[in-house]
Amino acid sequence: MKFGPVPTAQARGRVLAHSVAVQDGRLRKGQVLDAADIAALEAEQIGEIIVATLEQGDVGENAAADQLADALLAGSTGLRRSAAFTGRVNLIADTSGVAVLDVAALHAVNDIDPMITVATVPDHHQLRAGDMVATIKIISYAVPQAALGAAVARARGAVGVAAPKLTSATLIITEIPGGAGEKGRAAIEDRLTALGVTLAAVEVVPHRKAALSVAIGAAQTPLVLILTGSATSDIHDVAPAAVVQAGGRIIRFGMPVDPGNLLFLGALGDTCIIGLPGCARSPALNGADWVLARCVCGIGVTSHDFSAMGVGGLLKEIPTRPQPRRPRRDTP
Repeated sequence: MKFGPVPTAQARGRVLAHSVAVQDGRLRKGQVLDAADIAALEAEQIGEIIVATLEQGDVGENAAADQLADALLAGSTGLRRSAAFTGRVNLIADTSGVAVLDVAALHAVNDIDPMITVATVPDHHQLRAGDMVATIKIISYAVPQAALGAAVARARGAVGVAAPKLTSATLIITEIPGGAGEKGRAAIEDRLTALGVTLAAVEVVPHRKAALSVAIGAAQTPLVLILTGSATSDIHDVAPAAVVQAGGRIIRFGMPVDPGNLLFLGALGDTCIIGLPGCARSPALNGADWVLARCVCGIGVTSHDFSAMGVGGLLKEIPTRPQPRRPRRDTP
């Protein structure tokens, strides 16, 4: 593609680089100039105009964005796309769920030509229906077919949405004297509703291993959430120990995400069990949201996956924390 000024009389069929006011309105940047456009420019006594001139082997911005968007969607589910406009196509979630990205492939696409770009939400980002997942933008008015072909080849199926697979959950709350009781139940139910999960049962039991173990074993849903009246501080504490006593296992206790450090993940047969940290009582984003969304959408979470959450796991400070990570300074 060539870019620069040309005599207006020679600009027919070229792409207008910048909007220009004319007597009957405005010629918009990006439009291909026709005979009427040239006449309007000459009527304004504009003898020279800045244009982009496509060369042999170039692909226009909208056609290029179309090709790249179609490649990203190949074999993917849960997504729809917008029409191309000014070199841009948006990919939109058709369902709630989490983004599933081939991060290496997307890095490769963005490394081919600076004019070919794909921007996305983070991998495993929780989505609602209608949320934007990615935007494709061809920055210049055209790109070489060779570069576009390489990008298309690497982009195939690199963006998708994993929809919820679990449809119901049980919340077990343990009580201690003077504890929080059922505080936070609404926030937890809202999280489940956003993922299309029904809170089928809420059980309140004493904060004792035996009582909690019985409640875990009696749960009839594929997802069990445990909210303890006293924070879980060790893998052998009441809640993890109750999971083991019920015949289950602990996959991970503790995560490098703050708030959310004291979460644990377990399983009993095919039942997923999440021991929620106390911060789950708040609707604010915390580590439990990341784990809950993946489990609901059928994405396995290994101990290594937990470890990888540390980079980016320092979430928004909560001013009311008993021991803030950064001391406040009194203002004069």
